[in-house]
Amino acid sequence: MPSPPTQPRRIAVVGSTCSGKSTLARQLAAVIGGQRIELDALHWLPDWQEQPTDEFRESVRQQVAADCWVSDGNYSKARDLVWGRATDVVWLDHSFPTVAARALCRTTRRVITREPLYADNRETFAKSFLSTDSILVWLARTFRQNRRQYAALMDSDEWPAVTFTRLHKQAEVHAFVSELKSIV
Repeated sequence: MPSPPTQPRRIAVVGSTCSGKSTLARQLAAVIGGQRIELDALHWLPDWQEQPTDEFRESVRQQVAADCWVSDGNYSKARDLVWGRATDVVWLDHSFPTVAARALCRTTRRVITREPLYADNRETFAKSFLSTDSILVWLARTFRQNRRQYAALMDSDEWPAVTFTRLHKQAEVHAFVSELKSIV
């Protein structure tokens, strides 16, 4: 596993749905003393309406202007803004069975508890389990594509100033956080 950055200031956490992006971003923000930028919270409006792209990008631009932050989320329409300011990108590349199990558990919990999400949206049984817009369907449709895309982005020369870290297992995530704590 690669070592954490020695001067982490702006970290983008990416990965598939239910890979643990939000959890890791909260931990890393606490370690480096930066703000957490939750891209989903900037993207979603009430009733699961999407923020218009120009407004979303402006919100992201304002947030990433800070000197020290950790973002979580996968929005290609704002990747240039986030990665263009990031010092590091951490890719949570867990296996499909791992993220699928997490997605099922998280979605079930959110449906049962009616947990408020971004813009006070809530997951419903019908949308979560009976709809083609389901997060579970989304995961199945996008998992392989996202994995190929992130592998290609890491291997490209498009982001020369960014340090990439790819973590496959939860034990690697824990080790990464522990090592970062020891150097910050």
